[in-house]
Amino acid sequence: MFARICAPAALALSLASGAASAAEGDVARLETALRIGEVFAVMSEEGRAYGAEIEADMFPGAGGAAWQRAVAGIYAVERIVPIFGDGFEAELEKSQADVAAMAAFFESPLGRKVTTLEISGRRALLDQAVEDASRLKYQELAAAGEAKTGLIDEFVDANDLVEANVVGAMNANYAFYQGLGDAGLLKDGLTDDQIIAEIWGQEDSIREETDLWIRSYLVMAYAPLSEAEIRDYLAFSRTDEGQALNRALFAGFDAAFTDVSRQLGRAAGGVMAGQDL
Repeated sequence: MFARICAPAALALSLASGAASAAEGDVARLETALRIGEVFAVMSEEGRAYGAEIEADMFPGAGGAAWQRAVAGIYAVERIVPIFGDGFEAELEKSQADVAAMAAFFESPLGRKVTTLEISGRRALLDQAVEDASRLKYQELAAAGEAKTGLIDEFVDANDLVEANVVGAMNANYAFYQGLGDAGLLKDGLTDDQIIAEIWGQEDSIREETDLWIRSYLVMAYAPLSEAEIRDYLAFSRTDEGQALNRALFAGFDAAFTDVSRQLGRAAGGVMAGQDL
């Protein structure tokens, strides 16, 4: 009798465990299809270049090898991918969207092609000359009313890419100031309200730069796609699954780069305060 009473409970636990494992499996499958590790490897390279800009702007020549090691550690793929994953997976769970359908799209020929082009395009932009050329090309095509460029503009708007990136950039800027504060170094003893006001004062310039960067990057990255392929990708992005994926990606990236920016602020503050990194 005891075994029979326990059997339904044991079965329920078994089924729940199976469902959780299936959900986790779908998320892992999606992250593999999106090639998240490769995405962050490129972003890590971008980060090292950004670290050099921070040194040039805030403490020219004073960072040296110690600063470079600190930046490399902050942007280490193995450190930031788990932070991304926590935010990404939490948002997916909240949305209750069909993660398997998302994975299936990015495992399809078009999904694989899009992912490859996005990563290779991002890597190409590590070269400043390529980035400058991509901006000029986008402006030329947009002025000419080129159809594919119009579709990419639709894609940017459908996924709210400009606004989401502006919010992420402003959050990252605030986190950088927090990091300076953690290091005991805030410019002119700024209060929190002053920091927020200063960041909001940068909104227009951030938005203008972000808008041009995103559209230029996508026009370059998606150049090998046909108009039909862009339309298909746009159609997926407008589905419930596409929108949920977009929100989850931004939740993950926001978590990762808010942490990165705070760590950079702490490290920069340490250099400026004469501390050992």
